[in-house]
Amino acid sequence: MSASPLFFRRVDKTNSADFEALFDAPGGPKYCWCMALRATPDEARTNRSAQGRSQILGRVASGVPIGLLGYRDGVATAWVSIAPKESFRGLGEPTAHPGQSIWSLTCMYIPRRERGAGLAHQLIAGAIDEARRQGAKIVEAYPVDPDAPSFRHMGFVAAFDRAGFTHVGLLGRRRHVVRLFIGQ
Repeated sequence: MSASPLFFRRVDKTNSADFEALFDAPGGPKYCWCMALRATPDEARTNRSAQGRSQILGRVASGVPIGLLGYRDGVATAWVSIAPKESFRGLGEPTAHPGQSIWSLTCMYIPRRERGAGLAHQLIAGAIDEARRQGAKIVEAYPVDPDAPSFRHMGFVAAFDRAGFTHVGLLGRRRHVVRLFIGQ
């Protein structure tokens, strides 16, 4: 089954209500609001669903890049977190290549009813395009093997292999670190 193409929009003040609706929908990731890797140490101490929502929407209101919504027929259908690596914590060395901007793809959300239709590949491609538009030289991601018991929201290794990413190491025991060089 192949999904019709998604149209991508960066999450900003003009579409933050779409972001909230996707996350608040049944099965949506409202438990974390994609703050697990973004929260500062102070935020992490109080990060519950309501605080996570407030924290991520505060970043959106401040113009901080958090990611993209994938739209189909005018409805936000999927989410991919893509932002400068330094806006996350716990992802290892932020500038492993001095002078080269690294953007990290840390999360994808596709509602259960939409899964299995190739949307993950579209989300990865959309994230790469966004990072390139923003001047990134490298896109880094942290996928897992399909049999991993956790971190599935970071995607699977095979999808990143298909997109041309190169394996550069492990982050913990389950997450692979993969990179795609997109700039000179």
